[in-house]
Amino acid sequence: MTLSLEQSTEVCSLLADASRLRLLLLLETHELSVAELTGITGLAQSRVSTHLARLKRAGLVQDKRSGSSALYSAAGTAGAVGELWELLRGRLDDAQLRLDRERAEEVLRSRSPGQTWAESVAGRMELHYSPGRTWEATARALIGLLDLGDVVDIASGDGVLAELIAERARSVACVDISPTVIAAARKRLAPFRNVHFHEADMHATRLPDAAADHVFAMHALAYTRNPDRLLAEAFRLLRRGGRLVVAALNSHRHEAAMQAYDHVNLGLQPARLQRLLETAGFAVEHCRVTSRESRPPYFEVVTALARKP
Repeated sequence: MTLSLEQSTEVCSLLADASRLRLLLLLETHELSVAELTGITGLAQSRVSTHLARLKRAGLVQDKRSGSSALYSAAGTAGAVGELWELLRGRLDDAQLRLDRERAEEVLRSRSPGQTWAESVAGRMELHYSPGRTWEATARALIGLLDLGDVVDIASGDGVLAELIAERARSVACVDISPTVIAAARKRLAPFRNVHFHEADMHATRLPDAAADHVFAMHALAYTRNPDRLLAEAFRLLRRGGRLVVAALNSHRHEAAMQAYDHVNLGLQPARLQRLLETAGFAVEHCRVTSRESRPPYFEVVTALARKP
């Protein structure tokens, strides 16, 4: 999307105010009134209202009536403003923002005195922090149920997945083309004797045929212009009855995010991914959108589980 100098200045100006950024981040996880936003942020009510009006005109904020007041929330948006916000918000981390989130939780609890924490967030619990209640903690608990055998982790990066599964696998082969991330993975996974590293193209790993009981391709498809070649390589690596686990972004239009994270495509729709898996020879057990991010631009993740007959 091209912009004139005047348009680009207006977009940058909109997101160049710390107060507006604080409000946007709060409204991505909560529906809040002007009075509540004033109490959380300590900003003057007139300033909060002015900022909200400007964010609403830009399409970043929406409102709805609730009794005698209006509740505001973030709204997904396309265009230059949405693309710039998408790039910026993923890099924001500040003590003030963490304090704002804590105050927001207090405000929500005060809406209904006597409620427990769980009651106050019922229906949106996954959006709120609670000590020890993280996706990593849940994943580590569930992984204990698995017996993975020999694993190949395609586009393994710095070994985050391998670290999670190493104790439940006979062996893990981490494959990545970048020597920098392979070096980081070696450091992370130094305690594990059953993890091995291969600096190689994920389309042609040079690992033996039928080397794995499980192959993981967790967001590897974002980095290929030839998904058919990658899936064919995964099929070759698996033993009969072995399984391929895929996580990939659903098809989207956010080219700015693609460029920021070095992706080479705009995701895959579930139907297309299923066709590619079947063409490669897999029996597809499931292939569907399984999650949607709670903040703009609301990326969706497709997961697929496929078996080599």
